[in-house]
Amino acid sequence: MKKAIVAVATASLVMGYTAVSFGASDVQGVISNKANVNKSANVAIGEDSKARMGTVAVKGSSVKGVVSNKANVNKSANVAIGKGSTANMGSVSMNRSRVQGVVSNQANVNKSANVSIGGGTANMGSVDMKGSNVKGVVSNRANVNKSANVAIGEGATSNMGAVTMDRARVQGVVSNKANVNKSANVAIGKGATANMGSVTIKNANVKGVIANQANVNKSANVAIGQGSEASMGSVTVE
Repeated sequence: MKKAIVAVATASLVMGYTAVSFGASDVQGVISNKANVNKSANVAIGEDSKARMGTVAVKGSSVKGVVSNKANVNKSANVAIGKGSTANMGSVSMNRSRVQGVVSNQANVNKSANVSIGGGTANMGSVDMKGSNVKGVVSNRANVNKSANVAIGEGATSNMGAVTMDRARVQGVVSNKANVNKSANVAIGKGATANMGSVTIKNANVKGVIANQANVNKSANVAIGQGSEASMGSVTVE
């Protein structure tokens, strides 16, 4: 029998992090995370390490309802080091998931750093969905100020104020609104990808509306390596 699950996490942190993570779950209801992180550090070191700060992560799940994340991150660092490293700050990350309803992320990131070293993905103020089927609304609202998001390693991906979807099916609305000021988004490695204030959809079937509004000021978006790609204030559908 399927169970209705309501998960709510609320935290104001001086030293630490907050995240909601679901693996191989069947969720019907509301997943809500509200995080205020100030002058803190969250670090994962080792093979397949993951560091999550002010983030909702859903993997291999079926979700009917609302997935909501609201994060305020100030003067903090989130770092993942090791093979397969992934660092998520003020983001929603979904892998092999089915969603019917609303996926919403609202992030305010100030003077902070999010770093993934050893391959993998660095997400800052972003929604990242892989192998997912979405019926409804995917919404991302990000304000990023004087911050750095860095991914290093083969196939590294860095997303700042972005929505990225790979091998996805979308029926509904994909919306991204990003304000990026004096910040840097960097991906280094063969096949590296850097997305800033962008919507990127690959190998996808989209029926509905894709909307992107980006205000980028005095910022840098850099991808370095053979076959690398950099997208700033763009919509890319492949």
